[in-house]
Amino acid sequence: MKVYIESYGCAANKADTNLMKNIIMSKHEIVEDPWKANAIIINTCTVRGETERSMVKRIRELEEIGRKNGSKLIVAGCMAKAQPALVMGIAPEASLISPQRINEILEVLESSGREIRIIGSGTKNLERTIENGLTVTIPIAEGCLGNCSYCIVKLARGELRSYSIEEIKRVVRKAVERGAREIRLTAQDTAAYGMDIGTNLVNLLRELLQIPGEYIIRIGMMTPNNTLKIIDDLMDIYDDDRIYKFMHIPLQSGDDEILKLMNRKYSTDDYKTIVRKFRSKYPTGFIATDIISGFPMESEEAHKRTIKVIEETKPDKVNVAKYSPRPHTKAAALPQLPESIRSRRCREVIEVSRRISLERNMMHVGRIEDVLVLKVDGGIAKARMKNYRLVKINGCGEMLGKMVKVKITEAKTTYLIGELTS
Repeated sequence: MKVYIESYGCAANKADTNLMKNIIMSKHEIVEDPWKANAIIINTCTVRGETERSMVKRIRELEEIGRKNGSKLIVAGCMAKAQPALVMGIAPEASLISPQRINEILEVLESSGREIRIIGSGTKNLERTIENGLTVTIPIAEGCLGNCSYCIVKLARGELRSYSIEEIKRVVRKAVERGAREIRLTAQDTAAYGMDIGTNLVNLLRELLQIPGEYIIRIGMMTPNNTLKIIDDLMDIYDDDRIYKFMHIPLQSGDDEILKLMNRKYSTDDYKTIVRKFRSKYPTGFIATDIISGFPMESEEAHKRTIKVIEETKPDKVNVAKYSPRPHTKAAALPQLPESIRSRRCREVIEVSRRISLERNMMHVGRIEDVLVLKVDGGIAKARMKNYRLVKINGCGEMLGKMVKVKITEAKTTYLIGELTS
């Protein structure tokens, strides 16, 4: 059987897609064209309203291809789990499989009829979620401990389920042995890792750093409340050169009342404490954060407070999302702000954030830095500094996978430009 797979969304979805591919390739062939496939799989995301709309459009397109071609359509991922009625309304003949049951993808694929597998959970083979390459993404947990009032992902991913340290260590070791240079640890909240199995992220990192080899670890998104519980030990372990001086700490709002409405379990002062501890030790360290603009009942003063916190803490990157109500969430029932206000506030946060990003990048111009070359595209090498900043370098193709010295010659908003030193 020839199978086409298309994937959208976060790193967890990418890992799920890799798992499905590895399971399917044991018996069938993966193809790059849906018109040449006997079965079509779309691994969906539904985190925001605009994402949902693009998913609906794409499912309709693939459903039409399947109907004309006689191909089976399987809808996987968060939309299949959180919005099954919506999916069934778009593609009545499609099979559905949730993130928790993708280990059963072969059974769904080979079934002669329609399969709906969205209730319950199975066991994922963590090793089969990784793919060969210089950069490898490894999930360390599924689900989370939070119940944010705006979030539909919790409906799809469920409660926290951490993989054991032993299993993660085995998979990381194998990835390094296969030539991986960058290990990206991912979860809905990496700071919550282990809280369901009597351990924590720091213990996991200590074990992983015992693995010999030339590699560097990027730690994925951490909620402020769970990061605070381990921050001092975390800063100590960040001293290791094999951990990027990078933190992704989603603030979401700089107003404490809005954070309460969001059901986020921290204050703006908690966020500032984390930034202060990180920056006092690693002044050029990279902080990424997330902001939701135009949340229900957000006043103009609350919006301005968010901008003020951004200006005070100077995150290197801000992922700004315009609030969109998601079905089955408490925030969707709150009084909504007009679209025009949400759009304006989003633009204003983006404008401030981009200015700060450029200012932070300008600090590096003229410096000599060690960078890890991870990709070469069209004669341009893409490399990462020890603080995870992206550096683009002309040439350097023969340096793929190696650490090289570059002089930073120019700063852009989202990356630096460098040249090889002699």
